[in-house]
Amino acid sequence: MNILELLQQLAREKDVPFERLVENFQKALVAGYKKQQGGRFEQEVTVELDESSPAGFRIWAEKKAVEQVLNPQIEVALAEARAEDPETELGDSIDWDVTPDDLSELGRIAAQTVKKVMTQGIREIEREVVYNEYIDRVGEILPGVVQRTEAGKVLISLGKTEAVLPRSEQMRGDEHRFGDRLEVYILRVDETSRSPQVIVSRSHPNLLRRLFEREVPEIHEGIVEIASLAREAGVRSKVAVATRDANVDPVGACVGHRGSRVTAVTNELGPEKVDVIRYYEDPRQFIQEALQPAKIAKVILSDDGSSATVVVPDDQQSLAIGRAGQNVRLAARLTGLKLDIRSETQMALGEGPPPAPSE
Repeated sequence: MNILELLQQLAREKDVPFERLVENFQKALVAGYKKQQGGRFEQEVTVELDESSPAGFRIWAEKKAVEQVLNPQIEVALAEARAEDPETELGDSIDWDVTPDDLSELGRIAAQTVKKVMTQGIREIEREVVYNEYIDRVGEILPGVVQRTEAGKVLISLGKTEAVLPRSEQMRGDEHRFGDRLEVYILRVDETSRSPQVIVSRSHPNLLRRLFEREVPEIHEGIVEIASLAREAGVRSKVAVATRDANVDPVGACVGHRGSRVTAVTNELGPEKVDVIRYYEDPRQFIQEALQPAKIAKVILSDDGSSATVVVPDDQQSLAIGRAGQNVRLAARLTGLKLDIRSETQMALGEGPPPAPSE
């Protein structure tokens, strides 16, 4: 197997670009040749692959044509030079073939230099490949396989690299075991001294957004749009959808026949419940939708439009607020408004409790 075939095989095994591997090999040979020469002379040295050469490559070193050679490392006899190129003149700098028959002729120290430079270069190429592949995929979701847990972090194989799922990006209640398959959101790629580190998330709202885009063709095609989204990962989420096509029901498109599409999404999210509602440009209508399943009697917007008082029947107040304020909190995030839930009795008496938590 010649050098060319060896490099092609190595490129396949390492899954790196062949051209970059050739560049690295050339760099390594230049370093090895200079090491063999003692590295004391400044001269241009180049390497090219050449199947006609017994070694599979050629090393060219810059030398000066002289009458009498005093230093063969940087000089060549004019007569020898003219045998290759009759137009060579005294003092000309020429590229001289200094290729050994095989790498062993470079000597042990030089061969070690070639190996060291090749190894370092391959690592750098692998770093570049990983970084370039995943930096372009930030914002996407990818399938991964759980490898292990370390100090609260979960290490997940994405194929070419191991991604890190920090504790802060995990879903509430998630338990990760070796071999578990799951979808992760590519949050960012950090460059470190050792190798690029891909940081992923299971709690980011866009994980839910990308899952819907994948499961609902109408979203992918632009017929249906996710207008707003609020998520408490692992517990509950609200997704507001809209369409400009009067013949399309955006909620029905996202839910799917007998709930098939939304079920495909929630299956990936474990116990997380997902409410799909219709988006309205009218904030009053939108607030009523966002607070489902509670029934709303009246919505009073503030003068500056940044908040609203929501009046509900007495028996609907706890439902509108939700357990630990979750329903109103998600509705507030979804609408972008501060919401104060009050019962009809409280409004009639002119009093009410402190505003319900609604970020």
